[in-house]
Amino acid sequence: MLLQMEQITKKYGDFTANEAINFSLREGEVHAIVGENGAGKTTLMRMLYGMEIPTSGSIAVRGKEVSFDSPRDAIANGIGMVHQHFMLFPSFTVAENIVIGTEPSSAIGFNRKQAVQQVKALSEKYGMPVPPEKKVSECALGTQQRMEILKVLYRGADIIVLDEPTAVLTPIEVKELLTAIKSLASQGKSIILITHKLHEVMEVADRITVLRNGKVTGTLNKTDTNIEELSRLMVGRELAPVIKQEPLQGKPVLKVRNLSLQGEGGKPVVDQVNFTVHAGEIVGIAGVSGNGQTELIQSICGLLPTHTGNISLLGTSLINKQPHQIRQAGLAHVPEDRYQWGSAKDRTVLDNGIMGFQRSKQKLGILHHKALRDMVAGWVKKFDIKTSSIHNTAQNLSGGNLQKLIVARELAQETPFLITAEPTRGVDIGAMEFIHDQLLAKRKEGGAILLVSSELSEVLKLSDRILVIYEGKIVGEVNGHEATEEAISLLMAGGGNNHE
Repeated sequence: MLLQMEQITKKYGDFTANEAINFSLREGEVHAIVGENGAGKTTLMRMLYGMEIPTSGSIAVRGKEVSFDSPRDAIANGIGMVHQHFMLFPSFTVAENIVIGTEPSSAIGFNRKQAVQQVKALSEKYGMPVPPEKKVSECALGTQQRMEILKVLYRGADIIVLDEPTAVLTPIEVKELLTAIKSLASQGKSIILITHKLHEVMEVADRITVLRNGKVTGTLNKTDTNIEELSRLMVGRELAPVIKQEPLQGKPVLKVRNLSLQGEGGKPVVDQVNFTVHAGEIVGIAGVSGNGQTELIQSICGLLPTHTGNISLLGTSLINKQPHQIRQAGLAHVPEDRYQWGSAKDRTVLDNGIMGFQRSKQKLGILHHKALRDMVAGWVKKFDIKTSSIHNTAQNLSGGNLQKLIVARELAQETPFLITAEPTRGVDIGAMEFIHDQLLAKRKEGGAILLVSSELSEVLKLSDRILVIYEGKIVGEVNGHEATEEAISLLMAGGGNNHE
C-alpha cells in the first residue's frame, strides 16, 4: 500500500473534525473522498500535507511511518496538494509560477529559457498543455488548474491531492481535467480527489471513501456502488426529487431591452440582448463560461455600465443607477464569485450576514444588534452552516458553507427579483437540495428569479424557461419542461438562431 492513514483524529478544543479515520491509497489509483460541507474532507488532507498536525493516529508512506510538520515535509515524501483556491502569482508567467522555489539557475541567476523548456517537456509528458511564456492573469481557469497540477508534478509528487478541482471550471474544462486525471493514474501517479460532484467520482475514481460529520460511513469500490448509495452515505437519508410546479407567469418584473456592452477593442461582450422575467418563474441562462453571462449580470446589478439599451425593474429604469439604489429597487444578488463579490472574508460571519441590511435594520443610524445577531444565527441553523460561532471570521468557513451564508442572506432580503449565479457552486448534495428547494419556494411565492449556472443539470432542473447565450447573444429560448441536455448543448455551441 502506497499510503496508509490509521485512526486519524483531529480536535479543535471540544470540536472533533475527524474521528478515528482510516484511509489508504494504492499506486496508480484514483481514490475519491466525498462528503457534505464540513464533513472533514479537507481537514484530513491538510494533515496528510503537513498543514495540520493530527491529534492522534498514524500516517505511513510506502510502509514507513512519517510525521509532517509542514508542507515541505510532505513534498519531500512525494506528496503534493492542489488547493481549491489557486495559489498563483497573476503577474508572473506560467513557467515562473510552476518552477518558483526550485528554479533552474545559471551563472547569472534564474535561467528563464531552461524553465520554459522544462515546463514544455512536463506538460507534454502528462498531456496537460499550458503556454509557458504567458502571464497567469491572461490564462483561463482551466489553464490555471493545469498549472497547479504541473507545479506538484515538477516537484516530483507521486501522490497528488486535488481539493474540489472542478469547482470553478466550465463543462469543457471539467472533461479535460477528468481526462488528465485518468492519464496521470495510467502513468503511475496516485490521486486523491475531493469533490461534491458524484457523477465525476463515478467517471474517474477506483475507490470512494464517504465522510459524514468527521467519520467514515463507507469505503467502496466504484464498481460496487452508485450515486444513490453514495448520496445516502453522505447525508444519512434519501434525497427527495425536485418537483417543479407550473410557473405562475405573473406580471413582468425584469425587462432587458436591446442591451449591449462593449469589451476590449470595442467588441460587444453582450450583444442586443432582450428578455423578460415574470413574477413566479425561474428563467435560466445556459452557456459556456465566457460568453457574456458575467457582464450581463453585472450590468443588471449596476457593476458595469451599459453601452446601449435599457434595463427596468418593476417599471423603474436601472440605467446609471448605483448598486445600492438597484438593490433598494427590489433586487437581491447571489454572485458567481463568493470571495470577490459576495463576502469580506476577513470579517465575521455576522458582518457578512448583515451586509445589505444596514439600512433596514437600524433606527436613527443605530443598528439593531440583537435582531441582527438573531437573524444570522437563525440562518446558521436553518441552512446548517458549519461554524462554532457567528463571530468567527468568514475565511474559516469552507467554501460551501460560505456559499450557504450568502444564499441565506440574499433570500432573506425578500425582494421581488433575485439574480442567482452559480448558487450551488462548491456545496454538497444535501445543501444543493436545500438551496434548490428555497429557490422553488421563492418562485412559488411569486418571486422572479434569473438563474445563471455552468451546471446544465441545475438549469434544466429548476428553470421554467431557458435562454442560451453564445458570444454575447441570446441564440435560443427553450421551454424548461421540454428542454433536453442535447438541445441545450447544441445551442451552447452556437447552433441556433438569434432569439428576439
